[in-house]
Amino acid sequence: MSLALNAETTSALSATINDLVDTTRGILAADESAPTIAKRFAGIGVESTEESRRHYRHLLLSTEGLGQYISGVILFEETLGQADDAGVPLAELAWAQKIVPGIKVDKGKGDLPGAPGDMITYGLDGLAGRLEGYKKQGARFAKWREVYPITDHNPTSLGLTANAEMLARYAAVCQSQGVVPIVEPEVLMDGSHGIERAAEVIEQVLHSVFHGLHQHGVVLECMLLKPSMVTPGSEAPRATPEEVAEATLTVLRRTVPAAVPSINFLSGGQGPEEATANLNALNQASAPWRLSISYGRALQQPALQAWGGEAGNVPAAQAALLKRARLNSLARQGQYQEGME
Repeated sequence: MSLALNAETTSALSATINDLVDTTRGILAADESAPTIAKRFAGIGVESTEESRRHYRHLLLSTEGLGQYISGVILFEETLGQADDAGVPLAELAWAQKIVPGIKVDKGKGDLPGAPGDMITYGLDGLAGRLEGYKKQGARFAKWREVYPITDHNPTSLGLTANAEMLARYAAVCQSQGVVPIVEPEVLMDGSHGIERAAEVIEQVLHSVFHGLHQHGVVLECMLLKPSMVTPGSEAPRATPEEVAEATLTVLRRTVPAAVPSINFLSGGQGPEEATANLNALNQASAPWRLSISYGRALQQPALQAWGGEAGNVPAAQAALLKRARLNSLARQGQYQEGME
């Protein structure tokens, strides 16, 4: 049974879905936590400060033409409160290009007691109140990530159940507040497992997640799914885009109701070109959902490298971001070719 949402809330959710989901655009994940962005900046020799983070995320959101390929951006809480040098909030800057601002709302992860090797994400306490504040700052959708390692014994039955419960409770709270939830069950690529083991685990994960969403009455038409593609572990031989697409679509058809309007894949450790090629292969087949992206590093890495913390490099960095966004837009339509790189 779905949540009993009033007409105003349902209308707000539907409007956000319509602004996020189309045939050519995807979502930019720019919601790296402080430790993660510090790691990325260290790789290019830039100190992570509030000001350097503001400059970098302003670079992303002020890229002219980005709205042609990107429909939404997931922001970190700090970024939602920041403005450009002229005092324009960065969320407003995004929406000026019809890029819907969203917000990462989970508070990180830790070990799950009773399930060695599994993890659980924190942040449900006070979520409804926080969402009210985020909405006033311009956020219209949210994202919550649960993480699933693959080992010989993970994820455990408890891990599957507990993580699905967290995602479902988060999604239900979001919808009750008129905020579209992105549900992100990330199955990690770490390990030497093959594509068959990845498929087995991702199928288990998605079964448990949609069981939880159903139990909590989440309206499937007013949410987005951000899953992992089915790929071999990072220490195993790579699969071809065609193999990834076939394995991924087999699992999705078995687990994800057609009512979900869009599946926006995470890149999860794939390189920029690999993530684009795999997306293109997925869109060569027919599916009941839009198959799009919610990439972080696979969109940002070339821009980050081109920027290097130097103001003079901003145009080159923006050109690199725009190129990757355009290539992924072509991949969304099944029209990407390797020679376009």
